[in-house]
Amino acid sequence: MALIKKVKGIEPKIPKSCFLAENSTITGDVVMGEDCSVWFSAVIRGDVCRINLGNKVNVQDGAVLHGTYQKHDLNIGNNVSIGHNANVHGCTVHDNVLIGMGSTVMDNCVIHSNSIIAAGSVVLQNTVVESGTIYAGVPAKKVKDVDPKQFEELVKGIASNYLMYSTWYE
Repeated sequence: MALIKKVKGIEPKIPKSCFLAENSTITGDVVMGEDCSVWFSAVIRGDVCRINLGNKVNVQDGAVLHGTYQKHDLNIGNNVSIGHNANVHGCTVHDNVLIGMGSTVMDNCVIHSNSIIAAGSVVLQNTVVESGTIYAGVPAKKVKDVDPKQFEELVKGIASNYLMYSTWYE
C-alpha cells in the first residue's frame, strides 16, 4: 500500500479510481482527479504547497512533484504524463502534456496544452512553453511545432496506456 501521510492536519484527497503503487508516497495538500496513477517510487509532496492533479494524470516511476513554500503551488491539468524520474516543481502544466523522462520543470513555469518537454530537458524558472510545441535541451528551448497526428498518437496514447497498465495491478 502507498505511503499516504497527513501533514499539518491536511490529508491527500485521492479518488478510488486512482492507482497508487505500493512504494509511492503522497503527502499533505494533494488533490488528485479521477483515473490518475502514481507509479513505483514516485513522490507527490504537498507539505509546503498545494498540489492539484487533473484527471488521467500518470506520475511515472521515480518522479517527484513538489512546490515552493509560500510561493509556488503545483497545478497539473488533465491527460498529462510525467515521465520516469522527472522533477516537476511549483509550476503550471495545462492539459495534454508529456513531460519526458528525466526532465526538470522549475518554479513558475507555464507549460501550455498540447506540448512536449523532451526527455532530459531542463525548463528554467519562469519559462512559458507555447501550446503545440516541443521544447528540448539544457536549458530547454523550442525546437519545433508538434505535428498534430504524432501528438495524438504519442501524448494521448501514453496517457491511455498508463490507465490500462494500472488495471493490470488490480
